[in-house]
Amino acid sequence: MQIRYFLALSLLPQLVLANDANTATVESSQCVIEPPVKPYVPLYDLDSPADLERISIISDSSKAQMGKQAQFSGDVSFSQGGRNISADEAILDQETEELAANGNLVFQDEQFTVTADSLVAKMRSNSATLLGAQYWLHGQQIHGDANKLEITKDNNLLLSKTNFTTCPPDSPSWLLEADKIKIDSTEEWGEIWDAKLKIGGVPVMYIPYMTIPVSDKRKSGFLFPSFSTSTTNGVEFAVPYYWNIAPEFDLTFTPNYMSARGLYTKTEFRYLAGEKQQGQLNFEFLPDDDKLTNSPNRYLYHWEHSGAIDKNWRVLANYTDVSDNNYFNDLNSDVQRATDNQLTRIGEISYFEENWDISGRVQDIKVLGEEEKPYQVMPQFTFNYRAPEYWRGFDVNLMSEVTNFSHQDSEYSTATRLHIEPSISYPIHGPAGSLTSEVKLLQTNYWQDDNSNLANSPLDDTVNRTLPQVRIHGQINFERFTDYFNTNYRQTLEPQFQYLYVGYEDQSNIGIYDTAQLQEDYNGLFRERRFSGLDRIADANQFTLGLTTKLFDEQNKEIFKFSLGQIIYLEDSRVGINDVNGSADTFVQENTSNSALAAELSTQLYADWFLSGSIQYDAKESENKKSELTVDYRPGKNKLLQASYRYVPDLLNTNTNESVDIKQVGFRGAWPINDNLYLVGNWYYDLNESRSVETYTGFQYESCCWAVRLSYHYRIKTNYVDEDNPVNDTRELFESGVYLNFVIKGLGGSGPLGVSDMLDDGLFNYRKPLYLKN
Repeated sequence: MQIRYFLALSLLPQLVLANDANTATVESSQCVIEPPVKPYVPLYDLDSPADLERISIISDSSKAQMGKQAQFSGDVSFSQGGRNISADEAILDQETEELAANGNLVFQDEQFTVTADSLVAKMRSNSATLLGAQYWLHGQQIHGDANKLEITKDNNLLLSKTNFTTCPPDSPSWLLEADKIKIDSTEEWGEIWDAKLKIGGVPVMYIPYMTIPVSDKRKSGFLFPSFSTSTTNGVEFAVPYYWNIAPEFDLTFTPNYMSARGLYTKTEFRYLAGEKQQGQLNFEFLPDDDKLTNSPNRYLYHWEHSGAIDKNWRVLANYTDVSDNNYFNDLNSDVQRATDNQLTRIGEISYFEENWDISGRVQDIKVLGEEEKPYQVMPQFTFNYRAPEYWRGFDVNLMSEVTNFSHQDSEYSTATRLHIEPSISYPIHGPAGSLTSEVKLLQTNYWQDDNSNLANSPLDDTVNRTLPQVRIHGQINFERFTDYFNTNYRQTLEPQFQYLYVGYEDQSNIGIYDTAQLQEDYNGLFRERRFSGLDRIADANQFTLGLTTKLFDEQNKEIFKFSLGQIIYLEDSRVGINDVNGSADTFVQENTSNSALAAELSTQLYADWFLSGSIQYDAKESENKKSELTVDYRPGKNKLLQASYRYVPDLLNTNTNESVDIKQVGFRGAWPINDNLYLVGNWYYDLNESRSVETYTGFQYESCCWAVRLSYHYRIKTNYVDEDNPVNDTRELFESGVYLNFVIKGLGGSGPLGVSDMLDDGLFNYRKPLYLKN
């Protein structure tokens, strides 16, 4: 059991580069805090310097002496440019160009609204001083009081003996009192001196100096420290520092001290390269992990880059490495989660024209917890050419690649593969349906270096494989208007068929470099290939029949979809994948007459009830090959009740190389108690092992100015065997914890709190079960 408390009082906003698209969506309870007066609307368009300098004074009565003083009383309104002052009375000194006003005083411009006891404005310097002020920042929830408020000629605010909050004025759950606050309207940052933070009227923190944002602009400085405690990591204390190096560079450094493990540091550097390229580098390091018996050094380094060089060239790079297989299970990394078990290393450059493209790439994948390592692509070059309607409606295409496969272990075979795939197709499309006929030639050459030394599975040094392929795919669209249960619908009926012929050639003399069996579902029935990659191209002589029907309501929203299909084999397929021991390539189609029936359903049962499911069923063997079923009740925003069932047989366990069946039931829910308080929970149970896999329950209270979340986790742990860096500590099969998150809004953003965030927190992320089109 571990208990953690997080105090998320960030003094800077979540840092976002100029074109960073990965901003989190936060579902929060928003309050609109408006000033007690209507917004000021300028009398002129302010399009010219003359309009900006023009002074307008309106009052019930006035008394003036030329060149001396002018007195105004009764609903006084003084306007210049985008500023307006209203008061009961005002005196304008024409010699000093000063205005003094009092009585129901209101000052307004584009950024501020201020009410005060008195005001002195200096028109020469375009500045003003207000006493006994209350202020509101437009477009922000920030408001507060000040004994003295000064508006400088640069339109900055200087507040003395002041406070501010983002809570409603009648119930300030938190309040920051300060001796002095300066708000820079140009930099859009506030500086605070000698401040006390009060929560519920009780002082909880003294802050000699701090900065806060009043927009999303970035600035160097310390982020607020975070605290936590757990039996796993002990007492944790972290103080992030953000360095705004330049408009196109920034860096965040976070030292995190864990009493049970040591000092864990995380560094993230982000950059923009021109207008169309961006990337980041991460380095994380924990020296001498005290939690582990052998006290190893643990580290992560990560680099990613993507973008366009110009309108034709594209680049992509991604590289991650960790010290051990259990790095993500033990440490809270900024790069990947504990459920991620693959590290992708890829570099790619591509060139695109209208009808053709060419690319080069290198790729390596590290799978955590697996002894067998995938092949490396070092390198691969591809060339693709497209010529639609090249001659009398015929499309001509060419797909080609040359790939070199290498391996880190010398006992594995290596190869170079050249594949050329020209095709000619004739597509016919219309409202009533479509028919596409296609002919391909699949030409593949291998140059292999067999290092496996397996007598029962020798690989040829060179292989020349030539396979013809013919594919005819058609679909017909029927449509009618009908009614069910006294409701009008538009119903479609979409039968489709496919004939596929692929020639046969013995491929047991070819190694397996990048090939695996593809998912078998309804859409998979109409694929050209049964395997990914090119090391195995299965022979085929088969028909595929499928049928889809849909219902659309009067608003053209799809509320029902059902699909059913099956492959009818005219000949047995004889191409398979070598087993793990490298035995000969023997394969017999499991059902020599037809494939399993594949069906999918997604529908709105009634009102707020939704159902989705899929199944692959072998009618000949009366065997369920795979099935999923989900029922949702979603009556409104943040309201969800879901029950699900999942069955997947013969799933390979990569740690034991044994097949296991997955049979799970799950329940998930999110429900608001009122406008501010809601509950979220989920529970997944393994029917085969008769045990709970994951339990999560929590509640969150969120107002417009603060939020708190309390949650409980109980879930199975992913513990990998690591031969290179053995972990000798005792690892629990399950882990449980209680977590408390507390956020004060207005001191650096609202934080990642919300229903969607809680539903995604755990081993099984929430996904809507519907795949409807509208």
